[in-house]
Amino acid sequence: MTNKPWENRWFQLVLGIVCMGLVANLQYAWTLFVNPIHAKTDWSMSAIQLSFSIFILVETWLVPVEGWLVDRFGPRFVIMIGAVFAACGWVIDGLAQSIEMLYVAAVVAGIGAGCVYGTCVGNAIKWFPDKRGLAAGLTAAGFGAGAALTVIPIGSMIQSAGYEHAFIFFGVGQGVLIFIMSVFMVKPAPPSNVQAAPRVVTTQVDYTSTQMVKIPLFWLIYAIFVVVAAGGLMVTAQIGPIAKDYGLAKLPMLFFGATVPLLTLTLSVDNLCNGFTRPLCGFISDRLGRENTMLVVFVGEGLAMLGMIQFGHDPMAFIFFAATIFLCWGEIFSIFPALCADTFGVKNAAANAGTLYTAKGTASLLVPIASVLSSSGNWDLVFNLGAGIAITAGLVAKFVLAPKRKHFIEEANLLAQTHGHIDASI
Repeated sequence: MTNKPWENRWFQLVLGIVCMGLVANLQYAWTLFVNPIHAKTDWSMSAIQLSFSIFILVETWLVPVEGWLVDRFGPRFVIMIGAVFAACGWVIDGLAQSIEMLYVAAVVAGIGAGCVYGTCVGNAIKWFPDKRGLAAGLTAAGFGAGAALTVIPIGSMIQSAGYEHAFIFFGVGQGVLIFIMSVFMVKPAPPSNVQAAPRVVTTQVDYTSTQMVKIPLFWLIYAIFVVVAAGGLMVTAQIGPIAKDYGLAKLPMLFFGATVPLLTLTLSVDNLCNGFTRPLCGFISDRLGRENTMLVVFVGEGLAMLGMIQFGHDPMAFIFFAATIFLCWGEIFSIFPALCADTFGVKNAAANAGTLYTAKGTASLLVPIASVLSSSGNWDLVFNLGAGIAITAGLVAKFVLAPKRKHFIEEANLLAQTHGHIDASI
């Protein structure tokens, strides 16, 4: 119990969701800027998209450090830093006169996004040991769906005032609002008397990140994360160029009485699906198991990519299959943090989940490959490759990861039952 209403765990969850939604544009609205930047400069598409890869790398690979700070000092200060960097990143984008400045902006924005993302997810996991998948999913949903509310205004501002103005206006606005939210964020006071979800097997041993990375099971989880994230990131970064090559990007579509380009409508629907799937699949995984859920959605993602090849040149089919890809991809950002805490303990959950989250950065290295494979305007090879990887990952999660993780947790818990709850760092 607390005398401060904002220290209620549900209020803390809402704060995290809002912060995630505000920082989401750094990733999910990027595709709106790619073609306008290319049209105004002499920079190649691959050089511009390298900025996206740099952003993802910095965002993800620094999260373990940011998570370590959160585990020790709480979320407020880290998110404040993230707010400043998130604002500065897009302001630099708006002022950039060279491709090198675009890369500097990517580094700055990546630090900001990582501070916010890693902190909010880690904090949610700690506040909700009984609803770990749902809490991580709702928090990640803010990042997945938050951009859905702003892609239309951003797209309109790019058209009316130029991409530079849109970068600066939304960058400053997002940063200020995140900073305000951060003032009210606190970490839960351990130990929690709330038990883990009854259908989920969890460890009674707390591992540090250093110990975790020495365990082979972690690297199996990491590898699955990498290959599934890679397919989704390719579509996230390239949906604009894909729609353009399919001849659909500027096709007018009626949306609640307004006429908008197909690409803008697709992005809105995609981001809603990307956000919706995170709490949904997190909730389902709390009850049916992490790997069972992974099997269904990973295979679903692969089938959606195959559907895009076969039917994607039709406008409505393009919107449907793009949305389905996002629906079956976004859940990795709820299931994997929950699975990490289930397997390696909650004490160092922010740092451990952050370490696992670097898999997204590793996956981003594959994004420019999609531009190379599709240089002729044919995306079939990219979608075929992504489909094969996603379906294989689902099968590996169910039939390889599940039994290995169960055995690992059972052995750790057997030791903990003999000696009590174990902090492996001691």
